This record gives sequence, C-alpha cells and structure tokens, in this order.
Amino acid sequence: MAYNSIRPGQVLLDTNGKRVQAHGGSIFYEDGIYYFYGENKEFTTGKDKIWTWGVRAYASTDLYNWEDKGLIIEPVLDDENSSLNPRTAMMDRPHIIYNKETKKYVCWMKIMNFDNTQTETVMTADHFLGPYTLVREHLKPLGMSAGDFDLAVARDGKAYYFFERVHSETICADLTPDYTDVTGYYSTHFPHPYPPYVREATAHFERNYKHYLITSGTTGYLPNPSEAAVADTWHGPYTVLGNPHPADETQTSFHSQISSVFKVPGKKDLYIALADRWVPDKMDIPYPFYEKAFEAVFTGKSDEVPALAKQFGVTEEQMKRALNDAGQNTSLSDYVWLPLRFVEPCVEFPHGMVFVDWLDEWRIEDYE
Repeated sequence: MAYNSIRPGQVLLDTNGKRVQAHGGSIFYEDGIYYFYGENKEFTTGKDKIWTWGVRAYASTDLYNWEDKGLIIEPVLDDENSSLNPRTAMMDRPHIIYNKETKKYVCWMKIMNFDNTQTETVMTADHFLGPYTLVREHLKPLGMSAGDFDLAVARDGKAYYFFERVHSETICADLTPDYTDVTGYYSTHFPHPYPPYVREATAHFERNYKHYLITSGTTGYLPNPSEAAVADTWHGPYTVLGNPHPADETQTSFHSQISSVFKVPGKKDLYIALADRWVPDKMDIPYPFYEKAFEAVFTGKSDEVPALAKQFGVTEEQMKRALNDAGQNTSLSDYVWLPLRFVEPCVEFPHGMVFVDWLDEWRIEDYE
C-alpha cells in the first residue's frame, strides 16, 4: 500500500505492509532522506516484561511511505547487567543528533530499570543507521533521576539536553563538546510538586530565533493536556503560553503525547508535532477523572479514587483500566502527526502562541 497523505491516528504500515514500530519517535533528515526512528515494540505484548526490543528506523523520501531499515541499535540478550537487555531494563525514547566536529551520530536513551531507578545510555556511530557503539551507560546526569527528554543542537554547534527531573521539574543542561555527557551547567523550569502536573516528554524546537518547548503532564500511558512555552534563549526563562490543543474538548491532546517536533526542510514554516496514541483502547476514560486520581495517588490519598470514579461517572472496569499500565500492548499504539499553527505576538497573545489543530488527513504539498 502506498500513501499520499498523513492520516493522524490511523494505523501506519511500512512498505512491507507491517505496522511501523518507532514509538516515542523522532525524524532525522540527511541527504534528501527522512529517517523516522524510535522504540521497536514488535515483541511487546503486555503479557511479560518486554517493553522495547532495540531501536528501529525507517527511511522515506516523502514523509508518507516508510521503508523498514531494521534495528539500528540491537537489544543485548547475553548480559543481564546491560541497560539494553529487554528482560532486565526498559529502554525508552531514543534521540539522535549529529556532531559536526567529531563526525559522530550520538544517541541518548532513557533507561527505566526494574529497581525503579532511571538512567541514561549513550552510544555513537559513524553512520546514522549504525552500527552504534556503547560510550556510557547507567548514567545519572547531574546526579539526577532523568526521565523523558529531548536533544537539540544550536547553530554554533553547542548541544542541549532537556529532561524531566523525575516527578519534579524540567532541566535544560549543556552537553559536552562530544555530546556524550553533561558539562554540569544547567537551568531549571516548570517546578511542580507531584504528578499529574509535572511536565514530561519535553519537545524542543526553534522558530524565528525563539525557543519553544511543548510538554506533557504525567499520567502514565493515558494522555493529558499539553503545555507550550517560549523563551529568547536556550536556558530561558520560559514563558508558559498555555495548551496548544484548546479545540480538543477531551483535554487529552487528541488522545496522544507529543515526543518531538520536526521542521520540514524546504518548507517556509512547516513544523510537525510527532505524537503517539499509546492507548487507543482507553479513549473512553475521561481525563478529569484520572487527573484527580493521579493527584490522589501521588498525595497519599489512593483511598479516594473509587469516590472520584463515582463523581465522574466512571465504571469500576474503567477505573481499573485507567490506573493499570500493566498488560498494555503498546505495539498497537498509533501515531498522531499534525502541523503546528503559529500566532504572532498580539493583544490576545502577547508572547505569541502555537496551536495544534485536528486534521483527519493532510498533505505536505499543501504548505509553502
């Protein structure tokens, strides 16, 4: 099957007719080729501990049709202490940037260990598709437990690492010149005392010399309202603009979570928000219920959850599904790719605004 448009939330198949497995994904552009890469969940069923099985990449010349290029980072099966062993650790949200000085592709991966710690693994390669070599693992950047993140390279070649200090705040940290570690210099943003309000899944992009961050709240696989912010410099301060999905009455960012934002080369102002619809089978559960349920859980008031379910008209079955990520087959997650729409600073939006509007179908060719 050949595609000639983007259809958010619909099943995306590769050129071999198989589901695309590049979750928590990003796009890397090089020499006329787009590479879409992310978590390979082809062996994830929800019935065991397999969270991901390496990093998979796809290639395209039109952003519609994706050729499977296989695993660019393989799982490590013969070492239980490896952060890439899918039976002893959970790899998440790979991000790859290119270092012009070292001529290396640098990949950072978030690792959720089964002892409840979160660390980072860093690998490098001479070519985007690999092979990748381990540089460091079990890394705690700045001594912090690091969650969802994004990497970005400035015009002057410096690189930056935006991550969630778990259940606390957002960190912007300078990377070392080789991009494989942090220098120690960092800034903090958006402090919150607990989920669901802590910001995660930071996606950075730059437009007209302004730095934008789009973040998600923290409600497990269940989606929640996004939040956009803008600053004049990498380290801010960032001004919160608000929810970029105001037209979505479900308050769930169209039942998705943005993992990255991609500026399409050759287009005047086309930025694509790449998002995952992690739990298409849970779209019936209302956000106002699990917002308050997560707040209750993280403030030691779990016993209030059944009463909250009654308050919001949530059935017992829905309540159990909302608070149980176990058994979730995320290999069946879909992708929600939508263009960003910008409003320049004005009376209503003194710092400007970025919106994500719903489109059942759209084409790259429709944009200048």
